[in-house]
Amino acid sequence: MKSKHRPIQIIFLLSGLLLIASATAQEQSVRPGINRHFEDPDWQRWVNTFERPGREVYDRRHAIVAASKVRPGMEVADIGAGTGLFTRLFAPAVEPDGTVYAIDISRTFIDNILRTCREQGLSNVQGIVNPPDDIGLPANSIDLAFITDTYHHFEYPRQTMASIHQALRSEGRVIIIDFRRDPRISSKWVMGHVRGNKAQVIQEMQAAGFRLVDDRPLMRTNYFLEFVKSV
Repeated sequence: MKSKHRPIQIIFLLSGLLLIASATAQEQSVRPGINRHFEDPDWQRWVNTFERPGREVYDRRHAIVAASKVRPGMEVADIGAGTGLFTRLFAPAVEPDGTVYAIDISRTFIDNILRTCREQGLSNVQGIVNPPDDIGLPANSIDLAFITDTYHHFEYPRQTMASIHQALRSEGRVIIIDFRRDPRISSKWVMGHVRGNKAQVIQEMQAAGFRLVDDRPLMRTNYFLEFVKSV
């Protein structure tokens, strides 16, 4: 005797297989080649680029740290850490029991961040060389993911944000600082280089399971967005 429930079971099975396939499918790169300059970077060249007066996030670095609300004992991931500007600012702010994870796709950057941290007596920094679609941290391991002028460099934003979502603890926060893509104030370089504007980033973050809690007018050419893990 045939079960009258068999067609329903088949539908549920197929639906489950489709969900698994969707979750495991490799996301296509949204900007192939955007990170080629960081495959074998000249350390000093990027220090001179990222840590110079006139760069807005450098000039406003202390205000950014204060707005990030880091405190002793926190576990913070500096994603796309670059030359370690914010890694070295966050490290003393989370002492004595907190940790800062400097995460970057470039081993040159990570090796030099760890070297400069040792030279400054900062012992609570760990370095991670990550693949372009995963930040390389275990589940429920961080309180804050900090992403400055890096979101537009994510080749695989959906998968990268999924790994960040997993790594964050309940009510964990994400701060995204990136260039305003607005022809009224943005340079031609920004308009050609940056993938999406602030509204698009907010939409993508909401789709990734985050809720916007602050859009702070901290800078002119960069925006400061704070999200909380919501699902």
